[in-house]
Order: sequence, then C-alpha cells, then structure tokens
Amino acid sequence: MTDISIVARTTSTARRLAPGLITAIVIAMASTFVSDHYGGPTLLFALLIGMALHFLSKETSSAPGINFASKTVLRIGVALLGVRIGADQVAALGIAPVVMVVGGVIFTMLLGRYLSGPLGLTPPQGVLTGGAVAICGASAAMAIAAVLPQDRDSERNMLFTVIAVTTLSTMAMILYPLLVPLLSLTEDQAGMLFGGTIHDVAQVVGAGHLVSDKAATVATYVKLMRVAMLVPVVMLVGYLFGSGTGPSKRPTLPAFLIAFVLLAILNSFHLVPQQVGDVMNSFSRWCLVCAIAALGMKTSLEELTKVGWRSIALVVTETVFLLVFVLTILLTT
Repeated sequence: MTDISIVARTTSTARRLAPGLITAIVIAMASTFVSDHYGGPTLLFALLIGMALHFLSKETSSAPGINFASKTVLRIGVALLGVRIGADQVAALGIAPVVMVVGGVIFTMLLGRYLSGPLGLTPPQGVLTGGAVAICGASAAMAIAAVLPQDRDSERNMLFTVIAVTTLSTMAMILYPLLVPLLSLTEDQAGMLFGGTIHDVAQVVGAGHLVSDKAATVATYVKLMRVAMLVPVVMLVGYLFGSGTGPSKRPTLPAFLIAFVLLAILNSFHLVPQQVGDVMNSFSRWCLVCAIAALGMKTSLEELTKVGWRSIALVVTETVFLLVFVLTILLTT
C-alpha cells in the first residue's frame, strides 16, 4: 500500500511539473540550435525566448514546472560544474595566475559591495554582480543568488545580472583579442588575460582561439581557476548573508555546493571516468540552459526596466576594474 502511495504521489508530481518543465526544455533545445547554427551565446537566447513567453508563468498549469526548473534544475546544473575542476589543472597554473585570480575575485567583489551603497543599491546586489563578473558569469550569478536573502526583487536582480554579464562577455570576446597586438602580449599573457577577465567559459575559449591554440589552452586553465573560486565564495556569501535570526543561527551548507565539492575532489583524484565526466558536463550545461529559460519566463521586460542605470553602471565598472587589475599584473610582472 505504501509503494502504491509513493508511485501515485510521484506520478501526480510529474504531471504537475510536466507542462512548465517541458516548455523550459523546448526553449533550451531551440536556443542551442540557434547558437550552434548561427552563433551567439546559448544562455542569452534561452533567456530572451523565455522572457517572450512570460505569460506562461502566470498560468496555473505551467507555473509549478517553471518554478521547479528555475530552482531545483538550476542547483543540479551548478552542482555538476564541479566535474570540470581538478587539482592537477589548478596546480598547472603556477603561483602567479593563482594570485591574479584570487586577487581579482576578492577586489572585484569588494568593489561591488562598497560601490553599491553610493549608487543607491543594496549590498547583496553588489555582491551578486561582483561575483558574477569576477568568477564565471551567469553560472556564478545563479549560484550566488541561490544563497542570498530572497525578496521580491531577487529574481529580477539575478536576471539582470545574467543578461549584463553575458552581453559584456560577448563584447569582451570580440574586443579583448584586439589588445594582444596593441600591448605586445605573448600567447601565455593573452591566455591569462582572457581567462582572468572574460565572464563566461565559452567566450573565454572563443577569445583564446582568436589568438592561438596555446592562448586558448592557457585561457581555459585560468578560467577553471576562477570557477574553482565559486565554492569558497558562495560558502562565504551564504555565511555573511545568511537569514538567521540570531547570533547562534548557523548557515546551512546547500546540498548543491556539497555535491560540487565532492565532484571536484573525485575529479582531482581521477575517479570520474572521462566518458562519465563528459556526460555530466553536457547534462550540467542543459540544466543551466533550462533553468535560465525558466527564469526568463518568470520575468517580464517591464520588470527589468525598473532596474535602472545604477545597476548597469555597477556591472560595467566592475568589468572595467577587473580588466585593468589583470592587465596591471600582466604588464608589471
């Protein structure tokens, strides 16, 4: 009788989630098709198509599945990012890129945190944009947003951040390679520049290949170092911005972060077979695209216009600061 009850509940939940979840999957497939055949960032396409279908989030039949995709599927996708990280990849970078990456993350997030006040924004907004710029773009924005205090503007702020960093990352992929001959950078320096400053992984690789295969390889390693900063940063943000009501309240470590760390450790000891890692990587990408499609459906353009110029100024300032910071290190060492 108990088994029948579990099956009945599972079937009921699946039927309730199916309309919205299937819609998010279809958007993800369409976005991937457009990106693969005509170019452009998949996440941005998924977000824009989702926003065009905003009305679906108001329907009782689609809303549960859309909410599930925007939260649970998102966390699964972020957790699986851990399979991209390995200790050997980090060690291969040497000490100089590590100092550059750690310093860039710390100072960019501090800039966001303390510049948010003068711009009339909240500290969580500054931390969210700073983390997205400093670490890995849209993925970092979604991971950090998951542990920040939630209010009526939380999803809108995260969506704006995703749009902003994705757009700026695409612009950087096109513009930053022009700095290589202008500043007489070596292939290694070019790779460190791209990996240390461009927000999204795909654009980092794209910029590297515009210079050389070696630059692309170095850029990828440096970018992975930035992605590795996601765990300590999200843990720290969760601790500092935890919603506890008293000093004795300890923040709960999110399950998706625990999974991220475990996968990174397993991958470091080469306990994740290559084929399994490739499948998990692909599935992680699909989860993130589905999640961003669902988040797009939950937000309207009218809401995004309320973000204002201050938020735009904050993200642009953080991006320019990170570029100057990395270039200063590269040109003075």
